[in-house]
Amino acid sequence: MTLPAAIDPTKGVQSFASEAWVEMRLVQTFMRHAQSVQYAAAAMLIAMVATLYRSVEPTGLLLWAVAVVAVTLMRTLVIRRYQRTMVGVSGPALSAFMARYTWIWPLSAMIWGSSMFVFFLKAPIYDQFVCMLVLVGMASMAVGTFSSCLRCFRGYVDGLNLSALAALVYQLLMERGIPSTFNTYSMAALVLTYWAVIRVSGRRVHEVQRANLRLQFDNLELIASLAEKSRAGQEAAEVKSRFIASAAHDLRQPAHALGLYAGWLVAEPQFVAQIAPKIVQATKAINELFNSLFDLAGLDADPLRVNPQLLDLGQLVQELEVQYAPVARERGLRLRTRAAAAQVKSDPVLLKRLVGNLLSNALKNTRQGGVLLAARRRRGAWCIEVWDTGVGIAREQQQAIFQEFYRIPLQGTEEGFGLGLAIVSRLSQALDHPVEMASRPGRGSVFWVELRCPVAPPVP
Repeated sequence: MTLPAAIDPTKGVQSFASEAWVEMRLVQTFMRHAQSVQYAAAAMLIAMVATLYRSVEPTGLLLWAVAVVAVTLMRTLVIRRYQRTMVGVSGPALSAFMARYTWIWPLSAMIWGSSMFVFFLKAPIYDQFVCMLVLVGMASMAVGTFSSCLRCFRGYVDGLNLSALAALVYQLLMERGIPSTFNTYSMAALVLTYWAVIRVSGRRVHEVQRANLRLQFDNLELIASLAEKSRAGQEAAEVKSRFIASAAHDLRQPAHALGLYAGWLVAEPQFVAQIAPKIVQATKAINELFNSLFDLAGLDADPLRVNPQLLDLGQLVQELEVQYAPVARERGLRLRTRAAAAQVKSDPVLLKRLVGNLLSNALKNTRQGGVLLAARRRRGAWCIEVWDTGVGIAREQQQAIFQEFYRIPLQGTEEGFGLGLAIVSRLSQALDHPVEMASRPGRGSVFWVELRCPVAPPVP
């Protein structure tokens, strides 16, 4: 079942990112068009002044022209500030910038529309027609240039039409004859009609631009997702190739040794007492490697089903001691345990498997001394620790040892890390029990499993 955006946090974050990107691109388009409009505004200003300077009162025309130049310079400064500081910026910072300077476009439009006070019914009819065409063209041009920012577009169109209507209302108050009054009413009706048409057209253009940008964002997200999946697939193929090569290398050694021992036994059967233990050892190494391969393949193929339940840490440590004490004795090592009485919530089977792999790894890579398995509190959480007196691991290799078949030179050991720690890493993720380590080369290592789970009261 698909969750609504208000409930699904992933979808909500993605929607927010999409809207922020779309708004950024819309503002970029608006500012790019606004810069080109500046040149058109300068040309129209020159045309209107050249048309009217001989037929209207010069003081009013001069004041209006100065106001147009001033507001045009203000718009230019805002556009340049955007280009210096806001290109590529999205989100609240961009919204705050636009809110701070949006008023300049309505003011500019009102000044242009106020030209009606200068020429309407004061200049010759042909000059009025030319000036009206300029104002109509500016309103029409706003649909294509300013509609990217709907708030600026509406403010611009509203300012232009309101100032023109104000000039018409002023003319009505000053008129005396019925024919001229009728003409003024007709002009006002045309302005209102054109105003409504321009607003609707601009809104539709804005919606089309927004829809196209949303589609572009989705396409970019899809391309990025496909590229990421392709990269992940290539990395997985490379890891698989390295895995197979490493597995083949590790299998070849004991298999080759087994063949040599078998040939030696056939050639010299009197040495069976010396050869048989070596054959058993090689066979055991092959079996252990196959068991690890099957375990890792099972973890990859079938998602782990975690069944958390209360378990006794002391009992878990005792069971692991019983299981691994013979292995320690066989290697001439001492396995010690320390466990406080406590109950935690985890999957007992998977947790035992995880800690068992850590114990097996410690026993394999320790020449002398022993291994300590302990359960105690660390930073307010229960931890299971595995200490060893092995050869240790250098800091730069401590993360890489959790990869499949990662091997480093370990003096005095034969088996290395193999797959045990790779299985530990998978189980740690499934249980949400972080595994960390510390080590000093030549002194030993400690691995600990942090049990991020509710802790029950201690067992009496």
